[in-house]
Amino acid sequence: MKPTLTLYINSYCHLCEEMTAQLMRLQGSIDFALEVIDIEGRSELEAAYAERLPVLLGADGEICHFHLDQEAVRAYLSGR
Repeated sequence: MKPTLTLYINSYCHLCEEMTAQLMRLQGSIDFALEVIDIEGRSELEAAYAERLPVLLGADGEICHFHLDQEAVRAYLSGR
């Protein structure tokens, strides 16, 4: 079973667009599922993540935020 990463975004966030595109490109070389969740209108998620978007999480918690840390993503995915 391939690992799933969850990316919390907001639809009007340019950093969110950049990280989404980078992760989609990374899927070309590493097999993982990507779940993208827009937090707008979801008060619990907005309270948790709005100040740090985009936020990328794995099953064990946060991997990175603001900018994609490819080394951290690769390390996380290789440990699965």
